[in-house]
Amino acid sequence: MSKRKLVRQLNLLQLVMLGTAGTIAAEIFVLTGHAVALVGPAAVLALLLGGLLSYSVALNYCELGTAYPVAGGALTYVREAYGPNLLSFLVGSLDCLSSTFYSALSAVGFAYSLRVFAPGLPIVPIAVAIVLVFMVLNLLGVSNVGNVQIVLGGLLLVLLGGFVVGGFILPGGFRWEVLTAGGFFIHRGLWTNAARVLRTMALVYSAYVGFEVIADDAEEVQNPSRNIPLGILISLSIVTVIYVLVVLVVLGTLPWQQVAGSETALTDTVLRFLPGLGVPLMAVAGMIATLTSVNTALLSATREALTLSRDGLWPRALSRLSRLRTPHIAILFIGGITCVIAAIGLVDFLSYISSSGYLFVLFWASLAMIRLRRMHPEVRRPFKVPFFPLTAYLAAATCFLIIASTDWKALLFGVGVIALCTVLYYLRLPLSGLVAARNKALEAAKDRILIPVANPRTAASLIRLATIVARASEDTSICVLAVVPVSPRLPKEVTDRLVARLRPRQTRQLKRIAEQAREEGVPLYSKVRAAPDVASGILHEANGNVKLVLMGWPGPLDQRTLADNPVKAVLQGARAGVAVLLDKGLNGAKRILVPVGGGPHSRLAVRLAYEIAEQEGARLTALHCYCDACGSEELQDRMLQLREIIEDELGDMPPQIITRLAHAECVPDGILREAVDGGYDLMVIGASDEWASRTRLFGSVDDLLADRSPCSVLFVRRYESATVSWLRRRVKLSVGEDDA
Repeated sequence: MSKRKLVRQLNLLQLVMLGTAGTIAAEIFVLTGHAVALVGPAAVLALLLGGLLSYSVALNYCELGTAYPVAGGALTYVREAYGPNLLSFLVGSLDCLSSTFYSALSAVGFAYSLRVFAPGLPIVPIAVAIVLVFMVLNLLGVSNVGNVQIVLGGLLLVLLGGFVVGGFILPGGFRWEVLTAGGFFIHRGLWTNAARVLRTMALVYSAYVGFEVIADDAEEVQNPSRNIPLGILISLSIVTVIYVLVVLVVLGTLPWQQVAGSETALTDTVLRFLPGLGVPLMAVAGMIATLTSVNTALLSATREALTLSRDGLWPRALSRLSRLRTPHIAILFIGGITCVIAAIGLVDFLSYISSSGYLFVLFWASLAMIRLRRMHPEVRRPFKVPFFPLTAYLAAATCFLIIASTDWKALLFGVGVIALCTVLYYLRLPLSGLVAARNKALEAAKDRILIPVANPRTAASLIRLATIVARASEDTSICVLAVVPVSPRLPKEVTDRLVARLRPRQTRQLKRIAEQAREEGVPLYSKVRAAPDVASGILHEANGNVKLVLMGWPGPLDQRTLADNPVKAVLQGARAGVAVLLDKGLNGAKRILVPVGGGPHSRLAVRLAYEIAEQEGARLTALHCYCDACGSEELQDRMLQLREIIEDELGDMPPQIITRLAHAECVPDGILREAVDGGYDLMVIGASDEWASRTRLFGSVDDLLADRSPCSVLFVRRYESATVSWLRRRVKLSVGEDDA
C-alpha cells in the first residue's frame, strides 16, 4: 500500500537558512580557541580545507537528494543501496541519535547563554521550554520551522557579518602583522604540521555538515530537483566563507597565543574594535546560533525517526502523520527524549555521538552513491556529481581520514554506541514477539462480553449482536447481567437471599432468547448482582476480565437526567470497551457502514464492524467525511490515511472493505446521506472526545446520528486511561486531528 507523504512546503530561502544557520552553531564561538591551540594561525587553513573537502560530501548529497527526494537522508540512500538490514539500522539510528543529542546540547547551550543577560535563571526549565517551543512548530507544519529559521538565521548572519566587517575596517581590528607574527605554522616539520591540521579538521569537520538537514527533509522541499542542490551548495559556501573570515578576524586582531584554548575567542576579539556594544551582540549571536541548531537538529531527528519507522526498523507508530501531514508521533517521541537528555545533564557525555556518529553516516552515504550508480543506472538523476566516481571516493576517504584523526574518546564512544545498536537490532524482533505474546495473553484473559439488561426484549438484539462478535474471537463467552438495587445498609445475608430468589426468574427469561448463542457454540450464562445502584453493579462486574460491555440505547435524555443514567456512568467509568446499540429493527446485517475519523474510538469501530461483517458475510463500507475544500493531492492523502487506519487496526487491508470519501457541509450530513443512499442495515461509529463531558452521551455528532439515522447504530468507546486520554486530546488539539 502507498504511504502518506509529507507536504512539500520548504522553498529555497528556507532551505538555505536551514542549511546555513543550522550549521553555524555554538562551535564557531567555542571551537575557534581549541582549533588555534592545535595549529595556531594555520587554523584558517584547516577551516578552509575542511570546507573545501566538505564539497565532496555535499555534491554526493545533491545527487542522492534529487534522485531520492524523500525523508531520511543517509538512511534512505544506504537502504536503497544495501537493503533494510543492520547497516541501514545503524546508519539511521546513529543519524537520528546524533541529531537528537545535538538538539539537547544546543538547548542547554542556549540556557547558559541566556544567563549572560539574566544571571540565576534555571538551566533545565529554560532548555526544556525551548525544545517544547520547537516541537510545537514542527507539529504545526514544516513551513513554520522554515520561517522561524529565516528570521533567526537572518539575524545571525547580520551579526556575524557585522563582526567580520567591523573587524576589518574598525580601529583596533584586523592587522596582517598580528596574523603573521611568529609565522603561519607553529610546529617544526612538514608532517607534524600536516598531522595537526588534520586533527584540527577532525575537530571542526562536524561543524560543516549542517546541510544534511536538507537531504533529511527532502520530502518536504518544493521543486526538489532544483532547490536541493542549490540549498546544499549555497549554504555550505556561506558557512565556509563565514568560518574562514571569522577566524581570520580573530587571529588578525589578537595574537594566537592569547586566543589558544579560549572558549570566548570572539568576545575577546570584539572588545578590541567594538568595546561596550560588541560583547552583548556576540552573546546574542551565540544565543541565536544555539536556537537555530535546536530547530534544525530536531527537524532532522524527527524525519529520520519517521523513515526508520516506515522501514520497520523502529516502531511503526512513529510513521503516523497527523491531518496536517506532520509526523506528530515521531515529533513527540524525539522531542520527549531531547527534553529528558537536557534535563538529566548527559549532553556533554552524549555529544560525542555528534562527531563520531555524523562521520559514520556520511562515510556510508558516500559509498552508497557508488553502489547505487552501478545497481540502478536507469534512475533519473536531475543532478549528477561531476568527476564521478572520484568525488564519491574522495568523500569517503575524507570521512575515513577525519575519523582516524578524531579524539580517541569520541571514537571509543561511537564504537560503543554502534555495538549497543547492533545488540538492539538483533533483539528487537524477539522482544517484539514477547510483547505481542504478552498483549495477546492479556487480551485473551479478557474473555467476556458483558450485557447488562433490564428488558428481555432489548436483551434479544444485544445477545444476537454479542454472539456475532464472540464468534470472531476464540474462547469468548457472554455474560448477561441483571443488577438488583439494594440499600447498602441491608445485611449481606438478606441481600444474598434476594439475589437467590431473583436468579431463577432471570434464567427463565434468558432461556427463551439465548438459544441462538448456544446453537452457534458461544458459551452464555446469566448473573444477578446486588448493588447500591445499577451503574455501580455494572462497573464492578465490567472492571474484571471483560473485553466489551454491550448495552442498549437509553432513549431520549436531557442534560438533567444524563449524568445519572447508568449508560453514561458506565461510559465514563468502565475499564473496558463499551458499545451501545440503538436498535431500529436490526434483523440482519448485510450492509454495514463505519464512519472513520482517526481517533482510537473509530479504530475500535473499524475492528468491531469488520468482525461483524466477516461473520455475517456482509459488505462493509469505511467512510471518511470532510468539510473543507481539497485538491487532488489532499484527497489522495485522505484516502491513504483512511486505508492506513484500517491496516493499522486489522493488520492488513481486507479486500471486502470498500473505502469511500464524502464531502459535506458538515460531517453528520455526509454520514446520514451515505446511510440513506446506501441502504445500510447497521452503522458502527466511534465516540468523539465529547463522551467524557456531562452534557453529551457519546458526542454531538453521535447523538445527532442516533436521532436521525435510518438504520440501527452501534456506538463504541475504546478504553483509555485518564492520563493517556488527556494527553491524546492535547495532541489532537495541537495538530488538528479528527474526533472519534
